[in-house]
Parts: sequence; C-alpha cells; structure tokens
Amino acid sequence: MRIYIVGAGGVGNALARILARRNFFDHVTIADYDPDRAEAAVAWIASRHTDVAGKFSASQVDASSATAVTRELLDHNATWVVNAVEPGFVQNIFQGAFDAGVNYLDMAMSLSQPHPTDPYTTPGVMLGDWQFERQQQWEDAGLLAVVGMGVEPGLSDVFARYAHDHLFSEVHEFGVRDGANLVVTNEAGEEIFAPSFSIWTTIEECLNPPLLWEEGKGWFTTEPFSEPEVFDFPDGIGPVECVNVEHEEVVLMPRWLQAKRVSFKYGLGDEFISVLKTLNTLGLDKTDPVSVRTAPGPDGTRSTAHVSPRDLVAAVLPDPAVIGPTMTGKTCAGVWVTGVGKNGQPTEVYVYHTSDNEWTMANYDTQCVVWQTAIGPSVALECVAGGQWSGVGVLGPEAFDSVPFLDLMAKDTTNGGYGQAWHVQDRTPSS
Repeated sequence: MRIYIVGAGGVGNALARILARRNFFDHVTIADYDPDRAEAAVAWIASRHTDVAGKFSASQVDASSATAVTRELLDHNATWVVNAVEPGFVQNIFQGAFDAGVNYLDMAMSLSQPHPTDPYTTPGVMLGDWQFERQQQWEDAGLLAVVGMGVEPGLSDVFARYAHDHLFSEVHEFGVRDGANLVVTNEAGEEIFAPSFSIWTTIEECLNPPLLWEEGKGWFTTEPFSEPEVFDFPDGIGPVECVNVEHEEVVLMPRWLQAKRVSFKYGLGDEFISVLKTLNTLGLDKTDPVSVRTAPGPDGTRSTAHVSPRDLVAAVLPDPAVIGPTMTGKTCAGVWVTGVGKNGQPTEVYVYHTSDNEWTMANYDTQCVVWQTAIGPSVALECVAGGQWSGVGVLGPEAFDSVPFLDLMAKDTTNGGYGQAWHVQDRTPSS
C-alpha cells in the first residue's frame, strides 16, 4: 500500500505521525500546496522515527485541480489517497483519484447546498450527494472510496454499526453526540476563542440547515442550533449543551443501518454559538470573494484585493494545528443508541472514545481533536491492508464489519494494536 496524504495541516500531520508507528504500508507521501509544510511534516518524523524515515517523503500539490492531483498520484505510484484538507476540495481530489485509478479515503464529504426556497424543512443538495452519484463509476472501475472515515463522521459510524449488530435487536435512534471541556489560553494564561478544528469547516457545519432522518419521512432539515439538550459526557467532561448541526452521519447511517431516527448534536456552548451567529450576521461566513482595499504602500497608494470573508476569519484565528501546547481538557466522540436490546428489553447505551490533550501532546506532539480525527483513517487503511475490510464503490464506515476495526484500535500496542480503548456505557433508565 502506497499512501498519498493531501494536506499537511493538523489532521494530515497527525495521521502521518500515527502512521510512523505502523508497518502495514510501503510508503507515505505527505503533500500540501505549501511545500514547506509538507517538508516540515516529514522532517518531524525523520527526527523521531529514524527507523522509518525512508518510507516518508514530501511533495507539493494543488488540490484545487483534479488534473494536478491525478498527475501527482501517478508520479508517486499511489494506491490510496487520503483527503486531509477542507471539504471544499473533495470533488477535485475525488475525481483526481478516480482518473488515476487510485482508491480514496476522506474525513469529510462533498459539500451541501441549502434548498433555495425552503432551507429549514427540505434538504437541497445533501452532504456527499456528488460522491454517491458516482457510485456506479467507482464500482465499475473496481475502485474503493471510503467516505466519512475520520472520527465524526467515521469512528461514530463504526460504533453505530457495532451497536446495530451486537447490542440491539431494534434501534429507535442513533444520536451522535460530540462534546468536550477543552480550554485554550494565551501567553498570559487567559482563556481565548480558538476553535480546535478548522473554522472554515466549523462554520459550514454549524450555519447550514441541520439534517435529520426519520423512518417513513426520510431526510429533512431544521433551524441551526435547534433542539438544545444537555448531554452528560463521560470521563470527567460532564454536562454540555448540544444542538443540531449538519453532519455526515445523518447521511451515512440510514444507507446501511436500520433505525427509526438518526441525529447529530454538537456541544458548542453559548460563546461559540454567539460568535457563529455574529459571523453570520456580519456576512463573515460567506465564501465568495469580496473586494477589499489594502493598506497604503510605501508611496501611500492602495490597491484592491479579492478576499473570501471566511478565509479572512480563518487567517486571523489561531491555527488549530499549533494550539496544542496551550490547550487542556478532553474531547469525546460517540453515539447514543436507544431501542430494544438483544435481551428484548428497552436499552440505551453511549458508545464512545475520548481523547486527552495532555496524552496526545506528550505522545504525538499533536492536539487531541485533530489526533482523534486522524486515528480513524489509519485503522481503516490497516483493516484494508489486512483484508478485514474490502469492497468497491463509494462506501461509508457502516458498510464494513466493525469488529476488526474496534479490536485493532483497542488492542495493546505491544500486541500490534493502537492501544485506544473504546467504551459502551449503559444509560438505560432504571425502572
């Protein structure tokens, strides 16, 4: 297996560092539009993992061009491409992989477009629609595209498949719940607003109409930040208010799993929601470039630049890839499943995994949110390399057997696993 990672940012870097401790692949190319970032990622591995340094190399790629992606994949004899950049580039990387005859994995799917006249009731173009429209092409070509294989989506979908197959005889709801108690501080030790994931992607998810699915009704949308609920997260995180957010799990789970309802709620908090609403009010969430006058030059003249408001917001906020040293706390990803258990009784469980920033920084020099996002692709690719996962076409994590993935993830590192325990917490109300 020859892996080509597009993107040397937080998640791409974390994935490369995880792969440096594995041995199921022949070579990894880390590529970025900025070649210095790719070179830095390789240099970090070379300085800490001298035994595998020769299996990693850096390259430069323009992910906005499918032709450029195809050329790079062919030049590097890649057999798998991992898309570790913002979802706006999905279509180009996906098409570039297909044209090169290379298998594909991403952590976020092709973007949605709200319904033009009824956005808060009726879906328009849904997440992943563009990719699923090409299912037959990939199947006919004998190629595999594993879509939505990060943590959420990704690990949460694997948990859902496990609960569906092994814990429940009838599922009433798959309710993905994501929460954290992360705090980021500045040099003075003061708490600051610093999203732990790409603000570009966060704006897209949180301000688009949230998607839900119900049996007999299908997919439908609602207002952003709707249906607030307090969810008590485990491992010391505690109660966090969660709201509806657009996310791929709601697109993926109904395609392979039986349930009466699928939802996704994110623990944002009042401050985060307030900031997002302000960005929306000011138009700073928009992606189309606007004309901006630059600062005066040495001769006093000013020119005009064309800037995407959302890109500007991303530029002025701290880079999620480098905030790890000033971050504390844990993040939790999981799925709250309700229904009828295998014993025929009403059952509720929360299947989850937590990631502790202190641990990920000490062991991988990477903040916990991007590290948790990156472990899913590594385990999935290793399952493919080992033959436990196989298939052709465009498939979500639910399409595969969950047990080999979860066993490999939880097995101790001394026995060839990843040493990452996952848990099933019984939340069945007492009678």
